[in-house]
Amino acid sequence: MAMSAGPGGDDAPMSDINTTPLVDVMLVLLIIFLIAIPVVIQTVDVKLPEVRHDPTTTKPENVSLSVKASPNGACEVYWNLTQVNSQELLDRAVAKLKAEIDKKGGLENFTAEDMPEAHIRGDVNTPYRCIGGTIYTMQMAGFARVGFISEPPAGSFVAQRL
Repeated sequence: MAMSAGPGGDDAPMSDINTTPLVDVMLVLLIIFLIAIPVVIQTVDVKLPEVRHDPTTTKPENVSLSVKASPNGACEVYWNLTQVNSQELLDRAVAKLKAEIDKKGGLENFTAEDMPEAHIRGDVNTPYRCIGGTIYTMQMAGFARVGFISEPPAGSFVAQRL
């Protein structure tokens, strides 16, 4: 109950505004914004790679894979032009790597530069599970280098290295 100690007595209307609820609401909003704004603005500084389209230099021992989704949603993987399933892909990749090691005269003569690469051409509309599964299979087979073949944007040119 408020007490009025001024002239006019109890019959005069009180013309002062009670600011306590206003201050309470403003303090609650201030605390909410102080907590919420840093959460919304949090960023991690990341240096993204510069996009350069260098011509692909491929060695004969590299593996060319194409991955796309079939109309029914299944993943289609092609080793060169031959369609393979996951087990065939793993078997071919292991055989390819073993043949390259044997060609160099054994594992003791095999260096990182001799390691063949897997080049994956992924269709734009292919789900990640298809491409990710192909990468995983090639890594299980022993391929440490897996790269992606892309098409440069229209109107760009590729600088030749001399």
